[in-house]
Amino acid sequence: MLTQEQIQAYHDDGYLIVKSFFDAEEIELLRRTAVADRQMDQKSFGREDGEGGTVRLTLWNHPGNGIYGMYARCNRVVNAMEQLLGGEVYHYHSKMILKDPEVGGAWAWHQDYGYWYDNYVLYPLMSSVSIAVDPATRENGCMQVLKGSHHMGRITHVETGQQAGAELERVLEAEKRLELVHCEAEPGDALFFHCNILHRSDQNRSNNPRWSLICCYNSARNNPYREAHHPSYTPLEKVSDSAIKEVGMTRFEDDASDVAFLDPENIPTSDDEVRTAAK
Repeated sequence: MLTQEQIQAYHDDGYLIVKSFFDAEEIELLRRTAVADRQMDQKSFGREDGEGGTVRLTLWNHPGNGIYGMYARCNRVVNAMEQLLGGEVYHYHSKMILKDPEVGGAWAWHQDYGYWYDNYVLYPLMSSVSIAVDPATRENGCMQVLKGSHHMGRITHVETGQQAGAELERVLEAEKRLELVHCEAEPGDALFFHCNILHRSDQNRSNNPRWSLICCYNSARNNPYREAHHPSYTPLEKVSDSAIKEVGMTRFEDDASDVAFLDPENIPTSDDEVRTAAK
């Protein structure tokens, strides 16, 4: 469970880094599974950043019963999300960000709610957790945030090429007033971030990959008023924290993930993950 100090820091700053949220064995099971997962590789898609780089990612709506689902459904994560969002949550979607060495692309400043707003959710009662599979450093394009920028509310987003970012004039003014934080992380660290926090990332110009699993949640009381390409309220069945190792060890060889990856050809071009996998 998060402490009251951590919860307050999240609400004040718009993000929270929890070191060693997962142990080395848990992260190694996740890394091995993702690297060996042929479906993940086949269903991955890339988006150019206009600077010569490309970010690959995969996307799925329902957590499933494999190791990815155990991460998204474990008490450790879900209970923390319920503390931060003040009540029951459900799984909105997950994605694996595959920033490959030397080619992993950059992304512009944006807010997740800048796009989720268009999915018919009324309130920014949404949050994500980014779990570092590899070390995240300045050199390989770790996430950057403008501390406290979630208090600005939702900013208009404008499409440019294959990306869409927050209105530049407001971002430039925010940069003058707010602290820029590079969210460097070690494998197993967890970065919780508010859906209205302004965030971006640089290209991965290093020789090292930066993969991360991002699980996104919506408050049950914030159920979309219309159907969209991410799910409406679906009760989330929590599992014990030990399920990560139990499932990861027993199902690695025969069933890496069991999730239904979204087909890149069927994802709307307006999808927030297609345009702004900026983590």
